Amino acid sequence: MAKNTSLYFRIVEGRNLPAKDVSGTSDPYCIVKVDNEVVARTATVWKNLNPFWGEEYTLHLPMGFHSLSFQVMDEDTIGHDDVIGKISLTKEAIGSQTKVLDSWMNLTRVDPDEEVQGEIHLTLQLLKRTEKIVLRCDVIEARDLAPRDVSGTSDPFARLIYNNHSAETSIIKKTRFPHWGETLELHLDPQELSEEGTVVVEVWDWDMVGKNDFLGKVEIPSACLHKTPLLESWFRLLPLGNNEVDAGGKLGALRLKVRLVEDQILPSLYYQPLIDLLVESLISPVEVEDSSALTMLEEVTTVESRQDVAMTLVKIYLGQGLVVPFLDYFNTQEVNHTTDPNTLFRSNSLASKAMEQFMKAVGMLYLHEVLKPIISRIFDEKKYIELDPCKIDLNHTRRISFKGAVSEAEVRDSSVEMLQSYLTTIVESIVGSVEQCPPVMRVAFKQLHKRVEEQFAEPENEDVKYLAISGFFFLRFFAPAILTPKLFQLRDQHADTRTSRTLLLLAKALQSVGNLGLQLGHGKEHWMAPLHPIILRSVASVKDFLDKLIDIDHDVVSEMPQRGVFLPSVIVKEGYLHKHKAEGAQLLSRFASKKRYFWLTSETLSYAKTPDWQVRSSMPIHCVCAVERVDENAFQQQNVMQVITQDNDGQLQTTYIQCKNVNELNQWLSAIRKVSIYNERMLPSFHPGTHRGGKWTCCLQTERTVPGCSRTHSAVTLGDWSDPLDPDVEAQTIYKQFLQGRDKLREKYLPEADADQMARNKEAVNSDIHSDGAECKTDRVKAGQSLAARLLTVIEDLEEAHASFRGRNEEDSTNVVLNP
Repeated sequence: MAKNTSLYFRIVEGRNLPAKDVSGTSDPYCIVKVDNEVVARTATVWKNLNPFWGEEYTLHLPMGFHSLSFQVMDEDTIGHDDVIGKISLTKEAIGSQTKVLDSWMNLTRVDPDEEVQGEIHLTLQLLKRTEKIVLRCDVIEARDLAPRDVSGTSDPFARLIYNNHSAETSIIKKTRFPHWGETLELHLDPQELSEEGTVVVEVWDWDMVGKNDFLGKVEIPSACLHKTPLLESWFRLLPLGNNEVDAGGKLGALRLKVRLVEDQILPSLYYQPLIDLLVESLISPVEVEDSSALTMLEEVTTVESRQDVAMTLVKIYLGQGLVVPFLDYFNTQEVNHTTDPNTLFRSNSLASKAMEQFMKAVGMLYLHEVLKPIISRIFDEKKYIELDPCKIDLNHTRRISFKGAVSEAEVRDSSVEMLQSYLTTIVESIVGSVEQCPPVMRVAFKQLHKRVEEQFAEPENEDVKYLAISGFFFLRFFAPAILTPKLFQLRDQHADTRTSRTLLLLAKALQSVGNLGLQLGHGKEHWMAPLHPIILRSVASVKDFLDKLIDIDHDVVSEMPQRGVFLPSVIVKEGYLHKHKAEGAQLLSRFASKKRYFWLTSETLSYAKTPDWQVRSSMPIHCVCAVERVDENAFQQQNVMQVITQDNDGQLQTTYIQCKNVNELNQWLSAIRKVSIYNERMLPSFHPGTHRGGKWTCCLQTERTVPGCSRTHSAVTLGDWSDPLDPDVEAQTIYKQFLQGRDKLREKYLPEADADQMARNKEAVNSDIHSDGAECKTDRVKAGQSLAARLLTVIEDLEEAHASFRGRNEEDSTNVVLNP
């Protein structure tokens, strides 16, 4: 039984942060660490003590984690950034929340003795001598220690402590991955060694000047040594244990949302009955009013979990090749239950959420292709644009003419001209993208168009079939991406205040285009009127675009494999990066790396001098055996990763690539790991440094072929639209949703069911239930009861399977000897 751990967090905003700059403000950003490894960095919000970020991330952590921390920094153009404060959350604290952790939390001061990381490999045993007992500790090695020196390394030594006895290893300089291979012994009197005592191994960074820096400690109850003759393991280093002092809000606060999902995933065969019921909802002919596993799932889905459930269902049906029938099923239900066309898909129903998540799952590359050029242009030009007379600030405008001060009218005229230019480019990019739009999206919209046209066939509802599609396409896909490009990975940073206002005005205008101009002039924002003519002129081209969009044959996607794995021709990620040379430490930095354009598909990672360059070098994805970070001191550069490949002869080749920031680094790491996740020859360990000058810069070992000194993280990825499909994980999510709503389903469909009846239902789990189309309400009730009984039986079987596997794991864990 596999373990699946996903961590969702959203950095919403900060308040009352202290001023760190002479101007009386700060330029705050937030660094997020999991077990002291940076996994995300928010954008910097300039000159603001109450910043809003609104950035969210999902991390897949199959090996689990111990702590999550948020460190707020003040960015400085010159010198080091200032630390404002931090918030630390243990895995236990997050997991103890019954719902999503969503609250304001005060920042605490950063204590260097608490900023520890890494593990140490020890062997401990008690040896009985004639008059003494010897506590022997083999200090073998450590890995991933915290860097305490300006060089990005440490000078570590270990100290063994019991009562008033101690012994130390030698000091190994300039490494975070020391190999000691030393034995420390403490000679103890028998009466000193009690079961209540504790053996402590501390790790310190030696400093020639000043006091040594603490790197972490391990505490082992002596009772463990009495029970286990030889204790050997990797131990996680712990902080000194100083309680973090709440500064009483003096350092400000963060509003965070954090949720931990930790599941034990059963083998696939256990989920198959549940998958069969979900598929049966689509392949068995049912009336709109009939119950199905999908309608029952919608009944038990809470508002908080609706988006997760929608995304999970989209992935399940993508994997089954039934995503179009799935969307058609929910859309038909939504359309047939709507009497007023003005309210169609206006709620956050499961149907609406499913369409939203579907567009993100299959259309994100398409969105990037359409919008990225114009978004980049808007960010680069940084024009001051404003139409609202109440918000025009003449001090922020540039001189438009040489005749003197700029008037409000001139600002409005200039703004209208720029907005018309931007909006024209956006609309032209969208309406000209029919062939770029993924075929599966086009077929889904074709089905939606058909259902709406059937339900609202009256002449006065002629536009409803267009509005249903444009409501998703423009209002829920393109407009949000224009409003917040960073959240759609169109930009690495949030827009500044000036650009953000331009994007907001454009998003409003595009929403009006998506509404076919039907609501123009009815709102309070009459100052948007100068854009009305261009919006109305766009309506005809938008309708023509929608007609062409749905002009596609169903057979185009009926045989097409869905995104279970990436299609070979699909570029998953691309962009300029710097490729480093592994050798040549003495070379000037300008010659040590070359700027190259990289492309990632499911088959290759390739690069060339420019996007148009004819000759490309490439690495086959099936040869990738590790994708990891590189220590800063290896190249004296930040944000470097390494891609390790293995050829047919078993030889390892390493390519070093530098990204421009930590977020880009994490995105590339995640993307390459996802496309190589099913590779069979993945390495268990790697070297975070480089082999230069006859030794590894990380662990100082001389042999180039020596096994790696740090564990690989091949399954640690960022959750996004490009996540590979995992049917077992997705089925587990749906099972948990049904499990939480089990009582509600039983109360509605089986109010008088008893244990004997449920036992009889177990015998009928595999029987087929088909509706004969009868309109008799009694038959539908009976069919609903029968289906509910089958569904509840499947859920109970899964619950029993989980309990059985948990029991086996607990039994195994009690028999494990701590000697890996």
